[in-house]
Amino acid sequence: MTSQRDSIPALVSPGPALTVDEVRRYSRHLIIPDVAMAGQQRLMNAKVLCVGAGGLGSPVLMYLAAAGIGTLGIVEFDTVDESNLQRQIIHGQSDIGKSKAKSAKEKISEINPYVNVITHEVRLDVTNVKDIFAQYDIIVDGTDNFATRYLVNDACVLLKKPYVWGSIYRFDGQASVFWAEYGPCYRCLYPEPPPPGMVPSCAEGGVLGVLCATIGSIQTTEAIKVITGVGEPMVGSLMVYDALEMSFRKVKIRKDPNCPLCGDNPTQTELLPDYEAFCGTLSDAAEVAVKDSTISVTELKSKMDSKEDFYLIDVREPSEFEIVRIPGSHLLPKQGFLDGTVLADLPQDKPIILHCKSGVRSAECLAILKGAGFSGATHVSGGVIAWAKQIDTSLPVY
Repeated sequence: MTSQRDSIPALVSPGPALTVDEVRRYSRHLIIPDVAMAGQQRLMNAKVLCVGAGGLGSPVLMYLAAAGIGTLGIVEFDTVDESNLQRQIIHGQSDIGKSKAKSAKEKISEINPYVNVITHEVRLDVTNVKDIFAQYDIIVDGTDNFATRYLVNDACVLLKKPYVWGSIYRFDGQASVFWAEYGPCYRCLYPEPPPPGMVPSCAEGGVLGVLCATIGSIQTTEAIKVITGVGEPMVGSLMVYDALEMSFRKVKIRKDPNCPLCGDNPTQTELLPDYEAFCGTLSDAAEVAVKDSTISVTELKSKMDSKEDFYLIDVREPSEFEIVRIPGSHLLPKQGFLDGTVLADLPQDKPIILHCKSGVRSAECLAILKGAGFSGATHVSGGVIAWAKQIDTSLPVY
């Protein structure tokens, strides 16, 4: 194992001596020369916060608990849904409908009763993030949206906390350690969020369940290295994983001297007032397009019942269309609108109604249609999920 770097000392000081039972439990750590007794005492004295108890949070929490972290905090406001169980291994069938934070705490207690678990069952935002983060030594991020990632990063920089980041999508994963005291922050890598709708979430694009374990294990390893001072943490490095190729690439990332948050002359010295607005849900064009051009699933059903003549388009992917669809819809994936290939074949003699899973992709496609002269086009708020929940509850949701 690589020796500890002089530039980044161990984050946490050793705690009290281990008991006989603790020596027995952590013996496989204790016999590693670079960890040994002092390293385990650091782990047991550490306070780690995991943001999210989902796909990435599950392996992170389970392995940090097994490693003997003294205090584990969990920020999670959601409840367990059946669609979570394909990848969120800390939860089980009997946990459906239960608070994810409570479910995770129960599993951690089974894994290691010596761990003190603190749950924060709130939605992380600018009003609470600093108060929560201040209670911990290191933050591990298991979230899946850009607004929360920028919020977590900014709070960590302002509080001088190390931030262990991971990201997953379909068969690809990334991980890094952002620590402005020793290297770049998340904004150095991604100065601006991607345009709204450009990068699908896992809920829209899917994720290979076991990918969570791969990236979550890397995050856990990095947290342990930072806490104990063992090896070289991935500060200034980005790990890129391709499950289909079974390949790992390590890319150097440098601190941006012009970073508004951690650069030489920072211009952002506080949290932004609204991270949702900063990242955006819809593009400006889509925001304009949906105004007065949005219908509900109830209105769509009424149009169907009254035999109105319209052309219903589903802009999701074929794999999604195969799972569930609104009756009478025609599959024309979003990419065809982006590159313009579907526009020439659209009917000119009847109204066009667009829908997707939840309404985001259809709004972006609506903006393209409006720009191409289809002024009467509309889209369905809530998409096929709203249809399955409000109109035909026999249909599956995903």
